[in-house]
Parts: sequence; structure tokens; C-alpha cells
Amino acid sequence: MRVLAVVPARGGSVGVPLKNLEKVGGIPLVARAVDACLRAELVDEVVVSTDHDLIARAAEDAGARVVRRPADLSGPTASSESAVLHALSETPGEDPEIVVLVQCTSAFIDPRDLDAAVGRVLGGEADSVFSGVETYEFVWTGAGHGVNHDPAVRPRRQDREPHFRETGAFYVMRTPGLRERGHRFFGTVAVQPVPSRHAVEIDVPEDLEIARALAPFVDEPLPIDVDAVVTDFDGVHTDDRAFVDSEGREMVAVSRSDGMGIALLRRAGVKTLVLSTERNPVVAARAAKLGVPVVQGLGAKDAALRAWLTAEGLDPERVAYVGNDVNDLSCMAMVGWPVAVPDAHPRVRAAARVVLSAPGGAGAVRELSDRVLAARPAAAPEAAPETVPAPVLPAYGTAPLAEPRPVRIGRSLVGPGQPVYVIGEIGINHNGDVEIARRLIDVAADAGCQAVKFQKRTPEICVPLEQRDQIRQTPWGEMTYMEYKLRTEFGADEYAHIAKYCEERGVDWFASPWDVPSVEFLENMDVVAHKVASASVTDHELLRALAATRKPVILSTGMSTIEEIDAAVEILGTERLVMMHATSTYPLPPEEANLRMITTLRQRYGVPVGYSGHERGLQISLAAVTLGAVTVERHITLDRTMWGSDHAASLEPSGLEHLVRDIRIIEESLGDGVKRVYPGEEAPRARLRRVTA
Repeated sequence: MRVLAVVPARGGSVGVPLKNLEKVGGIPLVARAVDACLRAELVDEVVVSTDHDLIARAAEDAGARVVRRPADLSGPTASSESAVLHALSETPGEDPEIVVLVQCTSAFIDPRDLDAAVGRVLGGEADSVFSGVETYEFVWTGAGHGVNHDPAVRPRRQDREPHFRETGAFYVMRTPGLRERGHRFFGTVAVQPVPSRHAVEIDVPEDLEIARALAPFVDEPLPIDVDAVVTDFDGVHTDDRAFVDSEGREMVAVSRSDGMGIALLRRAGVKTLVLSTERNPVVAARAAKLGVPVVQGLGAKDAALRAWLTAEGLDPERVAYVGNDVNDLSCMAMVGWPVAVPDAHPRVRAAARVVLSAPGGAGAVRELSDRVLAARPAAAPEAAPETVPAPVLPAYGTAPLAEPRPVRIGRSLVGPGQPVYVIGEIGINHNGDVEIARRLIDVAADAGCQAVKFQKRTPEICVPLEQRDQIRQTPWGEMTYMEYKLRTEFGADEYAHIAKYCEERGVDWFASPWDVPSVEFLENMDVVAHKVASASVTDHELLRALAATRKPVILSTGMSTIEEIDAAVEILGTERLVMMHATSTYPLPPEEANLRMITTLRQRYGVPVGYSGHERGLQISLAAVTLGAVTVERHITLDRTMWGSDHAASLEPSGLEHLVRDIRIIEESLGDGVKRVYPGEEAPRARLRRVTA
């Protein structure tokens, strides 16, 4: 064993009694710490050191080994180092090379940060590494003396070197050094920077309230492993509004994508139920269409839920319940996965283990369905019909046999069985204007895209020498090509604004870096993924830099031979890879679309495959969806007549809206391939069908 993580979690706590069992995001703090360690790839074993029975049980349930801490090491004056050294003494075999002290008081620990810190010690860069958050704050003593600054000199932020505030989340140490010094800081000490949103340390009740409020926005949307999904109706399947006509009849708006999500759950064997306090024919009609049992007109939802769980033989810990108001709290307390929609009552959000990002009536049920399905084993692919021979493909490594696994990009899972991930390619269509970029983000968000994409270049690297001094006519007058490229390139301030606005609009954003410095730039912006433009498939230096980020990568394959794609995939790997079939002709004629390459790429590389289109119109993109494209990317513009090279081959707002609408209809209409008689067929069947011997 090279790396041991130790989580001290005593029962006593002055600020918050039994703090380590308090829940954030529906999970006890001790379990959150254990989970972060278990998901870190470089941690070999996790130990929780405690003196409390309930903490020990929660730690074991989370997957940790428990070491019982003696009373003399459990008091308020006992150091964390003493708990770590005691845990080492209780660990059989030789000491690990590295020991990691992880503290439950930090609710938001990213396993990738843990791995980065461990890697720095394993690699010899440091003997001790601690988590810290960058700060430019001016610190004062109570007596009015500057601690980290001269009060007479107030330099600007950009003129100051950052300090780092210790977050208390984790400390990585060489074990011999800890044993020799008895302290966590020795030898060469380094800081592992962590995002400010992760730097909340819980010492008093107010800190706990802050962490709970942040959890829905900070926690990654991990898979939800359950056997059943139970939902409220109003506010979950709907937006909690009702439309009443002149005769008093009610109508509600529901999401087609929710219907597909329920269908996918049922197909995967996940049990479903709708519970509703009111008795309303609208609820019954929607449940019948979904094929879901419904219990309504309830005085006490929890009694009905308990009876259903018993009848179905379900373990409540493996059930998710989605609610939005206070009458759902008793049901949420009963199950292992209480879930809330984002606009739920504050008490409901506080009680939830998961707060969804999609509102009720606008995809909340589908979002939950996707996360439930992500936790289930991928189904084996069905055998191809004997009359359709499988294509003979050149060998690439070992041919994959299983269905490609979905890849998480930002808020979404991208892969088979998931909603098509629609990307609005803004590229350089912003013409160097942040306001145009904002308007294009609005276009994408309003149409229902999950993401927008930009392009990022370092012009000094990307613009060929022979083109730099060529004169161009531009909307800003006559200038050299290099001046034009610099004029239209966004920097850190513009992308910070874009990132904030995308977060407000609920869409992911990322970019195609065209050079290695642009990869570093985008990493500093904390993009959710990287895109490889078709022109960059053979830029192996760039591909290696992208692979080192360990972020999801979307690889476009236009203007490339199969051998060039093979070489690119060898560098990038397939663990976090999504491929895009593309033909780099602008605009794309139908005869060059070659959409069957979607199947070829999926079978050859065993990864999710989408389509990046440059055609006029929507037909080819929609056909790609029917052939299994899991993501569709199209250039977007405010007006195709705008100045710039990509506007003419882009979709205007109405075209993008129609594309997303038609993709969602196609998703729902594809079905599952199982022949059945549908409710709408029953009446004509009874009226028209003749049965003869």
C-alpha cells in the first residue's frame, strides 16, 4: 500500500454537536469525506478514526475501515496528527509511503485535487502538501496593524502576489517525515490550490447553513443507484401552474423529455410511482400515458408510500423520491435518496440529498432518470439481424463489444440512452463583441441547447507568417490579418464574463483550443470539457496537452484519414472521449455527409459518437440523430448575412429552435423496438379488426 487516507471524526464537537454526522447534500459529513477519498485514483485505502458508534457505522456504510480511537486521543485538545499516527499503528503491515489527513469539516473535496496533491508528493516535488485557496485579502490584527501588507501602500490586485489561505480540507505527507516530526508540515511544503467554492470549513452552525446552501451548486451530479423512483406530480412533472378554461377544466404543461425518461426507467427495470395529494383527472391521464401507477387524493403521502414499498418489496434506502413542497418532507425522510427540484420550498431543498438543475415541468424527471440510468450496468447490445451483415472494419486495438459508456460533460451525460447533447457552436461568430456573444448564448439557451462552444487561439502561434501582414477589409476598417485576429480574440476578462453568463443561463461552455497555451488558458477558466477541431486532429502536441487535463474531450474527425484518427485516439485514450463525425466542407453538400460513419466510428472505437454539421438546413442533422448520434453541434448566428467567414453556414435563432424541437420529437418517437398495442390503438382495433380462422 502506497497511499493511506485517514479521516479523524471524533464524536465530540464544541461548535456543532455531532458535527461529523450532520448532512450536507443529504450525506453525512464523514461519508462525504470517505467518498472523496474512495474516488481519488491514487488513494489505496481509507480509514476513519473515531470514538463514536454512530460515526463508525456511517463510515463503514460509506466504505471505510474504522479504527477505534482511545479516549485519551479523543478529547478537544487532541491533535489531528495524533489520530493519524494512531491509525498508522493500527494498520497492519509496513507503513504506507504517503499518508493523507482528510478532515470532515470540509464538505467539498474534489478527488482530482486530492490526486494532484498526492502526485506532487509521490513525484518528489514536496514532502508535505496542503489544500489552500488563493486570496488577495488584506489581513489586519485586532490592534489595527497590517499582517500581510503595509497599510500605507494599497497596490492593485493585479500588482500583488497571491497569498493562500489554508482550507483545512486535506494534508498529504510522507509517512517517515510525519513520524519523525509529529507534525503535518515538514521538509518542502507546497500548497495545492482549490477553488474558492470548495473552501468552506464548518466550525459553527452558520458554516453548516452555508455549506447546505452551496451543495446543489457545488456537488457534481453523480449517478444515483436506486431500484425505484417515486415522484410528486404538481411542481415535479409540471411547473406547479394550472390553466383553467371557461368551463373550469384544468390543463397543465408537461415535458416530452420527462416522458422519455420514464420510459427509459421502465425499460431498465426501475419501478416508478406517482403520488399526488389532489385528485385530478389530469394526473390520472398523464400517469396513464406514461404507464406509471398513480395514487392520488391522499391525506398522508407517507402512509401510501410505505404501503407501496412493502407491497413491492423495496428497500427504502434504494428508492428516490422527488418533491417540491413541505407535504413531501415525510416521504423524503423515508427514502435513501430525497430529491428536490431547484424551485422547491427552502425546507425541501435543505432536506434533499440531490437538488436537480432542471425545474419541474421542464426536464426535472428526465434529469433524474439519466442519473439513475447512469448507475446501472450498460445493457449488452442486441444481436444484429442475420440479413444485415456487420460492416468489416480495419482493426483498432481490441474491438469493443459493449455499448459505449456515457461521458459526463458538465451537467449532462453524453452517450447512448441519454438526451442528445446539443451544442450551439458560437466559434468566432461573436466577431470580438461580448454583447454579441451574450445574445448568442441566449439564442442557444432559449432553444434548449445544453452547451455553447467557442474557439480559443494564440494568434502569435496560429497565424502563419505569410498571412500576418496581408491586408483585410473588416467592419473596423482596413487592417492586417494579424491585427484582425487579435481584435476578435477574447481574453480572460471576456471569458470570465461568458462563464458567469452561461452559469446564469444554465448552459455548459467550452472551446476548441488551437494551441498548447490556449489549453492552459481554458484550464484556468475551468471549462467542463475540451473540443478538438477537425483541423487539429494531427496536432499531437496539442492532443497530449489535452489528454493531460483529464477532462472530457470531444474529437471532431473532419478532413482526417482513419489512420490519423487512430493516432489521435491513441494519445487521447477512450475513457473520457466523445467523437464527432464531421465533413469539413462549408457548406456541406448532402453527397459528402456520409452519415453511416457514425456507426463505423462507434464500432471501431467503442465511444459515444455525435455529429458536427456544416450543412444548410436541418435534414442531415436530424438524420444523424436517427442513426444514433448522441450529440449534435451546429454553428449559430444572429443573422447569416453578418460579416465573418462562418455566418453563412450557421443556423439563425429560429432554425436552431426548430432543430432542438425536432431532435426531442425524434428521441421520443424512436421508442424501444418492442412491438406492442398502444392505448390509442385499442378503439380502432375493436372497431376494425377481423379475426378469421
